[in-house]
Parts: sequence; C-alpha cells; structure tokens
Amino acid sequence: MEVSKLGLLIAMFLSGSMAIAQGTAEDYRRAYSLREKFSANKVYYSNVNPQWIEGTHRFWYVRHTPEGRIYVSVRADKKERKELFDHHRLATALGSASGKEVKPEALSLERLVVNKGLDTLRFVFNNRRWQYTTRKNQLVDEGALPVPPKQKHWMEADDEKTAAPVPSPDGKYTAFIKNHNVYVKETATGTEKQLSLDGTLSNYYSAYIRWSPDSKKVASCKIRPVEKRYVYYVESSPADQLQPKLHKQEYAKPGDELPFKVPCIYEVETGRGIIPSTDLFARQYEVYGPEWNNDSRAVTFEYNQRGHQVYRVLELSAETGKVHPLVEETSDKYVNYTRRFRHDLKDGKHIIWASERDNWNHLYMYDRTTAQPTHQITKGEWYVREVLRVDEDNRRIYFSANGMQPGEDPYLIRYYHIGFDGKNLTCLTPEEGMHRAWFSEDMNYLVDVYSMVDKAPVAVLRRAGDGKVVMPLETADITRLEAEGWKAPEVFVAKGRDGKTDMWGLIVRPTHFDPNKKYPVIEYIYQGPGDQYVPKTFMSYNWWMTSLAELGFVVVMVDGMGTSFRSRTFENVCYKNLKDAGLPDHIAWIKTAAQKYPYMDIDRVGIYGCSAGGQESTNAVLLHPDFYKAAYSACGCHDNRMDKIWWNELWLGYPVGNQYKEGSNVENAHLLSRPLMLVVGEMDDNVDPASTMQVVNALIKANKDFELVVIPGAHHTMGEDFGEHKRYDFFVRHLMEVNPPKWGELK
Repeated sequence: MEVSKLGLLIAMFLSGSMAIAQGTAEDYRRAYSLREKFSANKVYYSNVNPQWIEGTHRFWYVRHTPEGRIYVSVRADKKERKELFDHHRLATALGSASGKEVKPEALSLERLVVNKGLDTLRFVFNNRRWQYTTRKNQLVDEGALPVPPKQKHWMEADDEKTAAPVPSPDGKYTAFIKNHNVYVKETATGTEKQLSLDGTLSNYYSAYIRWSPDSKKVASCKIRPVEKRYVYYVESSPADQLQPKLHKQEYAKPGDELPFKVPCIYEVETGRGIIPSTDLFARQYEVYGPEWNNDSRAVTFEYNQRGHQVYRVLELSAETGKVHPLVEETSDKYVNYTRRFRHDLKDGKHIIWASERDNWNHLYMYDRTTAQPTHQITKGEWYVREVLRVDEDNRRIYFSANGMQPGEDPYLIRYYHIGFDGKNLTCLTPEEGMHRAWFSEDMNYLVDVYSMVDKAPVAVLRRAGDGKVVMPLETADITRLEAEGWKAPEVFVAKGRDGKTDMWGLIVRPTHFDPNKKYPVIEYIYQGPGDQYVPKTFMSYNWWMTSLAELGFVVVMVDGMGTSFRSRTFENVCYKNLKDAGLPDHIAWIKTAAQKYPYMDIDRVGIYGCSAGGQESTNAVLLHPDFYKAAYSACGCHDNRMDKIWWNELWLGYPVGNQYKEGSNVENAHLLSRPLMLVVGEMDDNVDPASTMQVVNALIKANKDFELVVIPGAHHTMGEDFGEHKRYDFFVRHLMEVNPPKWGELK
C-alpha cells in the first residue's frame, strides 16, 4: 500500500469518519439472536389482560412470573387477590387425562371462562374442551373442538341472499325470502303470504328482514346487484399436489360499480308496500340498515355517498313513506366514516354523534326533530378515539382520547368520562403513558395498563368514578431483559416540512452502538393513512427495527402529515395526494436528528416497508432520490387503481382521475436511479400481486436495473424469513458498500 494512502486511512480512522467494519457475519449472528434474547418471555409481571366475570366485581388475569404462569383472581370491591386455582392439581389432572406431562409453570388455558363462584372453569387445552371443578378437583373432558366453519374472505361483499327465517316479536309470524320476494307465514296455520311482488333475480329483496316492534310490519332492502370483479392467483407450489393451483378472489377496485339498495317496508295485514324516493340516497357507496324505531312508526338507515363527501342518517316513515335526514355530515374532502359513532337515546328524541367538523373528532348531541346539534359535548384540540359506554341513566359518556395533555406525546391515549351536557370532564387514567382500560360490567371499576416505549408496563385497579387507584396489580420487571443488553428506543421530536409542526418518531440503535462511528440510516415506513403507526407502548423486541439496527444501522420511524389523530388539517394532506406519503416531513425529521447526532450518516439513507409502506418506499427512491439511496418494497399497492376499493376511494376520492395516475409507481418507474428490491407474495389476497408485477414491467421497459423476490405460497408479507435475509443483505450491500456474509456462514 502506498504511504500516502496508508496515511489517509489512518487519518480517517483517528477522526472517527471511517466506520469500523459493519455488516459482518458476527453482526448477522447477533441480529438474529436478538429475537430470543429480547423475547417478551423475559419481561415478568407484564401482559396483564384482565377478564371480568359477568355480573360481578371479580376478574382474573395471568401473572407472568420467573417461575411460570399463575392465574390470579381479584375481587375489586374487597381488594382481594388470590390464585384462581391450584396449578399443580390442575396440571396433574390434565396430565393424567391427556397422557402427557403438563408442567404447572407452563400451563396455558385458552378460551378460559370462569363462573361467578370461581369454582368452575371451562377452557380449551390441546384442542379439546374441558370443565374443571376446583373444589372437587374434578376434570371433565367435553370433547374435541369442532372444526370451525370456513370464514368468508374479508373482500367478499355480503349479497344478503341467505339468512334464517325471522320470527315476529309476538311469535305469530315468520318472515322469509322466497323467489326473491318477502313472504310471511302464520305460525298457527302455516299459511304463507307474499308481501312484495317485484323482486327478481337482478333486483331482489334482502334476506335480512327486520320486524317492527309491534309485529305489524317488516322492513327489507331491495338490492340491485352488480357484476363482480375477481383477482386470480396461481399457487405455484401447493403442499398437497405437484401441479399448480388457480385461485379466484372477489376483489372490488376503485371505480367499480356497486350494488344499489332501497329500504322498503311492508304491512303484514294489508300487504301495503312503503317504497321511498331515493333522492336523499341516490349516489350510494353503501346503505346500512334499516333498523326500526322503538315506536314502530319509522325505520332509520345510514347513507354513505360515493366519494365519501356526504354521510347521512336517514329516517323513513312507515306511515307516509317520506325520507328525511336526522344527521348530515359533509366535507369538501372526505367524511371518515371508519370513525363513525352513533348512539340513539332511549327517549327517541336525541342522537349522540361523532364528527370531525371542527378539525378534531368530537361528540355532539343531535335533536332528531330539527336534524341539528343542540350542543357540542366534547371540545378542544384533541381527539375522541373510542366511546366505551353511554350511561343514559346517569347521563354520562365514557370514552378514550388523545392529545388532551399539553407538553407530552399527543398520541398517548387516556380514559375519561363526561356529562351529556359537556360538563364534569374527568380523567380516569392521569399518569403519562399509553393506556388501555377494561371496565367492569357496571362501570364501577376499571383495570388500567399503561406503558411507553421507554417505560415498562404498570397495571392498576381504579374506581371508574374518579380514577382513584384501588390497588396496584403488577409492575413489569425488565431486569433480565436489560441484563441481555436491551436498551429502549429513543422518542425523538422534530419539526416537519412547515417548520412549525412537531413530528414524533423513534430512533433505534444497535446494542453495540459507538457514537464515534458513522451509521447509515434506514427508515421503516408505514404512513397509512388512516391511523398513526409509530409504536407508543413498551416492546421488548420490535420485529421491524431491532435486528436490522444490530447489523450496524440507525433505524428510524416517524408519523408525518397525512396520518391520523392530530387534526383533520394534519391528516388531510393525504387527500388526493397519497404520493406525498409524508416524506417531506420524514426527511426534515431525519435531517434534524442527524444535526443532533452526527453519527447518523444522511448521505446513506435507505427506506423499506410493506403494503402502503411498500408503495411509499418505492415512491421515496423515485421522487426523492437525492435523499433516499435504496429501497426495499414488499407487496406494495404501487398503483392505487389496482388496490381495494374502500381504502383508495376514501383517500383519493371518486371518480377515479389523475390523482390516481400521478401517484402511481408504475407511471413513475422510469425515474428510478437508486437500488430497488421489490418483494411480492404470489398469493397476496390483500394487494393484488399484479400491482408489483406492473412496476416490474414498467422498469424492464425503461431498461432499469432492480431486484425482484417472489415468495411462493406467501400472502401479504414483508418477505418472511427469506425476505428478511434478502433485506439485510440488500442494505448492507448498498448502504455499507460491503459484501454481506455468505448464507452458509450463518447458522
């Protein structure tokens, strides 16, 4: 080696600007070992998941101790805690019955149900159902679990053609569908009567028939179906045969025609039909219902307009046939119907309704007569997340919310109650953290479990009236985890693209981190929209970040504009603009982090993700190649015209237009100038695999170099174990610029 080159290398080493070897076989072995080293099994007194016993103030949970699992029962009103049963006796009984040794500390009971007296347990063990009487130490084998019926795929629309006959409340009639029409049959005589006459194969009545409470009328939707779209998959390597299999999956895509529904009412005695005008629900994405009002004088149903800019709660009079709105929600962008909440009060005069109309998600009291809110129940720059109970007797609402506490992570969820009048807002879970609560049936008590990514879980029992702690339950012990070298990720906050708005994210470093080294940066992205995605609760091992960092990377994740639960303005950045993907915020955040931490080498930034994250990571190297230098993209919805209808029409609108084309990685494939690895499961039933293959086709036509990994038999996947190894090698090769170790070296 020439003296001048040697001197340069020594100078670089002494200055700390040269990274000591990373991406070695030892780094890989250590990365793979972390799954076990940082296993959740090494966190004790954690994962409290209470199960309240119906009609009591008792609950049980599993206590994870260094000696094993203990089933614990708690009586809230007496502050009593004890073992639910004798683990040794039950383990011995199960061992005798099953012919296999069962260790008490490993006893795991599925679907456990406990009676009020705590003396009878029903559960599943080794795929058999058992009943155990604790006082008698008596174990009864109730037989093997039945084979569960095949579940309909979540993409299959319900045609509403099949349902059991529906008896009337007074028991005098049964309603059913015959020859596409509504019939009733007298229970006493068996005499059938046809009510509707106009049902046909192509315009039939729904089998979901609703009786009026007074048993005098029935309601059913008349449905005009459409021709369905299907996606086809070739399973190349089925386990049960040599030849490939062809699979077919119902799969509606943006712009496809949808069924049209008309709620109809029929009087049983007269046969009179009440068929409404469809003016107020003419441009349907979906109609939900109908449901009868308690007085049997009308039905209510909900109308979601195509394009999602209008959402109505409508009432159809069973007397006049007129339809009028009870609630009307509008937006110039979209009404996020996935956050819909509606509660009809028993007085028949009011509705509690959730709306984002003031830029935040809040609750409103509506007057059914005027179809207008009488007042806003919750208000402020924060988000109602979930309504758990509407207590009409005490005129109180129990709910969860985020963003109410200033000066902390705005995504942290707490639990509250408030009066119908918007007064007496009470926080039930005041400690800082991400809370999850389980309430007793009578709402007198709640079990509260809270944590943060850098704070181990705590479980307490509280009063639901004022949130006061009744008794502590568990505080997680992470000493064994820390002894293995575990360190918490860093919560990092920096301004986004506008220089004003805080973006919250995580930084994960390798366990052997050395601040004098330079580390390439990899961003794990899932930007949605529709939720927030950066973890907020304690995790001993993050499947997507921990091991990847161990190879010698700094791995980051951030929620940018376009994600949810900050404000509608924050989220609306995504509207007709999915190609944005929050990336300007992510780039600003990473640059700020690198200013604080110079060991983050932002000249070597990679990005990866799956599904929407697969689309977004490819988008990053196509549209931001000056910042993102390599991308791994799994099962991406690369062209939103190819993806599922509900997701894409909500964010990109209807009808399908240029906003779909502009964000397409297929259309932009010719821009590729950075390394790209595309991954797809050949049986992906979430995102059409053709979405990835069309990017492949466009890249080939543009004469671009890239890598493609197809996982036989895999569904919607990040790449499984094989893909994970390919991802490690890809980033080691392109960001560290070293050759990864040969696979045979790693065991």
